[in-house]
Amino acid sequence: MKLEELVERFALNVAAQTEAIWRGDAKTGNKHARTYGAAVDKLLAHGDAGRDALLVLLKHERMDVRVMAAAHLLRYRTAEAKAVLEEAASGEGMIPFCAQQALQRWEEGTWALDPG
Repeated sequence: MKLEELVERFALNVAAQTEAIWRGDAKTGNKHARTYGAAVDKLLAHGDAGRDALLVLLKHERMDVRVMAAAHLLRYRTAEAKAVLEEAASGEGMIPFCAQQALQRWEEGTWALDPG
């Protein structure tokens, strides 16, 4: 599968998970989480080329997709990822909360989504 296809799979399934959570459908949400998790694992297995492919999602139209991509890119592109997370974290709701948590884990030193 091409890197662009993995990026698309990641974005579509992050969005689908969010929609499932808002509907209260945890089973479907978990299915989408596993799918985007597998996509990001494959991207990261490509090293920096996979990380670079994921960078396009920092400008995605959906906040949930931007936040999830940024959370995975904190080690690789710290300044850009933190900027996305900080912007999202200033709001209220589920996605801003997720951004706040990613930033908190980063600051604590417990973040481990892409150990490199």
